[in-house]
Amino acid sequence: MAAKRGKNEPPPPIIVKKITVVEGGHHGGAWKVAYADFVTAMMAFFLLLWILGATTEKQRKGIADYFTPTLVKTKESSAGSNNGLLGGSSLTDVDNYPHAMGQTGTQAMTIPRDATGGPKEGGTKIKRSARAKQSVEEKLRSTERLRKLAKQVRLVDTSIGVRIDLVDDADFSMFRLGTTVLTPDAVELISAIAEAVGTDGGQLTLRGHTDALPYKPGTYGNNWSLSAGRAEATRQALMRDGIAEDRFKRIEGVADKELLIPDNPQDPRNRRISITLLD
Repeated sequence: MAAKRGKNEPPPPIIVKKITVVEGGHHGGAWKVAYADFVTAMMAFFLLLWILGATTEKQRKGIADYFTPTLVKTKESSAGSNNGLLGGSSLTDVDNYPHAMGQTGTQAMTIPRDATGGPKEGGTKIKRSARAKQSVEEKLRSTERLRKLAKQVRLVDTSIGVRIDLVDDADFSMFRLGTTVLTPDAVELISAIAEAVGTDGGQLTLRGHTDALPYKPGTYGNNWSLSAGRAEATRQALMRDGIAEDRFKRIEGVADKELLIPDNPQDPRNRRISITLLD
């Protein structure tokens, strides 16, 4: 039975006890949501990698357009956006793409003269050496005489440019035996090459090669000086045919140290002049 309180005594305070119930398990279930988000993101990432590797450029462009509806909607409301394959748009149409200066109705397109490919493929600049290679091939096909001499020419793509090898054989020689004097056939061949690359403007390197045939006893000279002298004779012939002197970057002779036919060092095809057109 509660004790009686006096008439002027205040009522006793009310005490409220709050009990919090914690669910079982480590930190509850919030980690599961974070882990699910992580797995979803990883799945989307690997799906993206798969799409990039398993689709063509045209398919990837279609997928990109699908996920950019704002741009598509803008284009649909642009000038000339009629139904049809090409949408009725023209280079002279005014579009409503957002940009700083507005649109005057004349869309200009600048295409480099040395570019290939279209808007889908992406324009790429043609290397100087590739243009020179094409010019040499066309020049060697221009006459019956040059077509016969063309069998002595090897065009080789390298990491620094295209190399033109003028190669001897059993029936053809660039130089008179053991000298630096060009034969008439070689003069004609060098003249054709100079005409093909004369307007290119790129730099050139020249390298002379010999076979491994030894000099006769008592003969003054060696393959090192012979190969270098033949490279210099070729340079002078190119200059006479219009190649500017400042286009030559390096002239060298390597004797028989870089054989074309390593199994037969004395093979006449090891005798050659290499002209490299640098990129």
